[in-house]
Amino acid sequence: MDATTEAAPKVARGALRFQATPVRGAWLVEGVRRGDERGHFSRQFCAEEFAAQGMESRFTQANHSLSRGRHTLRGMHYQLPPAAEVKLVRCTAGALLDVVLDLRPDSPSFGRWFGAELTAENGCMMYVPRGCAHGFLTLADDTEAFYLVSDAYAPKQERGVRFDDPRFAIAWPAAPAEVSAKDAAWPDFDPGFHGTEQMRGLV
Repeated sequence: MDATTEAAPKVARGALRFQATPVRGAWLVEGVRRGDERGHFSRQFCAEEFAAQGMESRFTQANHSLSRGRHTLRGMHYQLPPAAEVKLVRCTAGALLDVVLDLRPDSPSFGRWFGAELTAENGCMMYVPRGCAHGFLTLADDTEAFYLVSDAYAPKQERGVRFDDPRFAIAWPAAPAEVSAKDAAWPDFDPGFHGTEQMRGLV
């Protein structure tokens, strides 16, 4: 799925706006900004509004990353059940292309990906459902990402899809200048290694 594909119309619920994407269960989330001469205020998360949208409303960790250089790639990461996790990702400095890839075999969007530009200015967030791999490419130096996760890190359940796997052909806007040895070494997509059958029922 091309990263420039348009998402669905926005749905407003109180202090948050939710916009469906071509990946089933993945959402773009935006806090409604209320401003005055001092600046602006917006809510970034509300358990009640998330639950009303059918989304995860309980998060157990908050993580932060800093990428010094432009075109640093992190991903594509996910965890298998019973540690499959939901992520809510926001860019707090700089800019990045955030990508979600559907690996759930019973999902109508299985094998499709969607990307959106998250910046400190636009305040947009990506909601990544269980059973989807997630990653991003920074578009500016000193880019920071802050994200909530629903489950703790579980090394035995950790998996990854290589950023240039031809099975999915993610259209990154530039070749990565920096990528970890671990992320560059994930094998070509293999249903057994990548555990797709274990993610059946996560839709």
